[in-house]
Amino acid sequence: MPHGIQIAVDAADPPALAEFWALALGYVLQPPPPGFDTWEAFAEANEMADAVNDYGAVVDPEGIGPRLFFQKVPEPKTAKNRMHIDIHASGPGRDEGLRESHIEKLVAAGATRGAQHSDLGATWVVMSDPEGNEFCVS
Repeated sequence: MPHGIQIAVDAADPPALAEFWALALGYVLQPPPPGFDTWEAFAEANEMADAVNDYGAVVDPEGIGPRLFFQKVPEPKTAKNRMHIDIHASGPGRDEGLRESHIEKLVAAGATRGAQHSDLGATWVVMSDPEGNEFCVS
């Protein structure tokens, strides 16, 4: 039986990075638990008010993809990611303009565009999110 997964990401500003990745993936910010209107109300009720901005999470609105969880860490990113996310904005038989349109939207949201590559009939662009985490858009 497969196990559910979550992707955890260290961040300097978890709520802001969660906002970026919600846009990048077509996800939504994870709503607060039942019985709470906001995460601030949840944090207050659980004596965690000082830590409310130390976390963020995004979820697939269709419940298919993994949850991304962002957690505040004191140290900055210092090296290349050993694992990264690939976003398939286009694909075989799809309009390549979809890839470029999505890249433009992500750059406007704070991403950095890197090199474009092609191999085995696929084309992708290496990018960095606002905190320098690498990902690819194809």
